[in-house]
Amino acid sequence: MKKNWKLYLALFWETFKISAFTFGGGYVIVSLMKKQFADKRGWIDEKEMLDFTAIAQSSPGSIAVNASILVGYKVGGAFGALVAILGTVLPPLVLLTALSYVYSWFITVDAIRYILLGMQAGVAAVVCDAVWSLAAAVWKESRWIAAVTAIASFALVTFLSVNVILIVIICILMGIILYGREGRRLGHTH
Repeated sequence: MKKNWKLYLALFWETFKISAFTFGGGYVIVSLMKKQFADKRGWIDEKEMLDFTAIAQSSPGSIAVNASILVGYKVGGAFGALVAILGTVLPPLVLLTALSYVYSWFITVDAIRYILLGMQAGVAAVVCDAVWSLAAAVWKESRWIAAVTAIASFALVTFLSVNVILIVIICILMGIILYGREGRRLGHTH
């Protein structure tokens, strides 16, 4: 099987750029992946990115790396997944390695501390954008059960301190029961 090196290079470069210039964690990166890979490049569609986000979030490990694996595999198979992982982990690996050498000094500089505090506001805005776009995709598909489940899950975790693992397990079971039955009815096999 002949490898499409231009595709792999583009996949590496896109994941590298997103990872290198994004602060705030996995949800921020997933939001930018959706904009880059679904909206701009058309490598995946919005529904796939929504599904990838759900899988990446509920799987062990970093959301950013998990989402990169899924997008890379969808775009370029197993080698695409490896390329996407490399593009995603390389920037923080280099940055954190360099910062570890100057950390003691780094945390004492007031200007850096204020910059990091200011970045928190920007990160909060990007996370809100990610939540809004993912919620809009669910709402657009008229998946009211998913919307109600998301709101109920948020309320249970936020206000009643229910363990997130329990919420994830219940949602998995609900998905199997509700959507598994719907898939069989429509003739889909999973």
